[in-house]
Amino acid sequence: MGLLTGKVAVITGAGSGIGRASALRFAAEGARLVIGDRADSVHETAELVLSAGGQVAALQMDAGSEDDVAAMVATAQQTYGRIDIAFANAGVSGGLPGIFDETPGAFAELLRVNLIGPWLMVKHAGKAMWDQGDGGSIILTASVAGIRSGAGGPAYSASKAGVINLAAVSAQQLTGTGVRVNAVCPGLTETGMTKPTFDYAKDKGVTHKLGQLNPLKRAAQPDELAKVALFLASDMASYVNGQAIAVDGGLSSSHPVTRQLTGATAV
Repeated sequence: MGLLTGKVAVITGAGSGIGRASALRFAAEGARLVIGDRADSVHETAELVLSAGGQVAALQMDAGSEDDVAAMVATAQQTYGRIDIAFANAGVSGGLPGIFDETPGAFAELLRVNLIGPWLMVKHAGKAMWDQGDGGSIILTASVAGIRSGAGGPAYSASKAGVINLAAVSAQQLTGTGVRVNAVCPGLTETGMTKPTFDYAKDKGVTHKLGQLNPLKRAAQPDELAKVALFLASDMASYVNGQAIAVDGGLSSSHPVTRQLTGATAV
């Protein structure tokens, strides 16, 4: 028996990175999956799940489209008869424009995917879980950029701050249903979205500097985030609700400083 045996999970942004790692991790723990991504690599993820003995349906979809999110939830219900877990993981970075350089159109598009998308998942998956009457878990991918400045551009950071608040408000709005809503806040993680950063570091021979600002002094791998998502999806987190969990090597535990002290020794 796996942690998710008998559960049905939907995951957006499953074509790569955290979404793919979560699909593989959830399936290994017994979940039956519906996975989505606007990239055709979602079908590669499905093949990996199937080759490992899992059950999965894959959809190319836009996580910021209400029709597509509703169809994803409906696919889970039609294919497996229910939905227990929804992981609204899909997101875009928007680069690192300055606050004077961002355009309204680009800002709005980023919010559509990063913030409206998770809300749509809460709306449709949450209603399905409510109607079932036996609870469920909704997980939203936020970011340390939503906790404080310094980890993303203006639109990206604002969208992720919105996701953190959305998790808290949604948990309250679903009071009495048994549906839990939580957010995961990754720090620097090696995914498709951060590939340019990692490629640049590799080209310059400075990969040792990636993640150097956090106490663990390294970046995360997608499966490290998938393990936290698995915890939140499972009954191990049955009393965790309305929270934003930073998975960032300790980056957000401190304000910026010029030096660190270990005992009386400066390092």
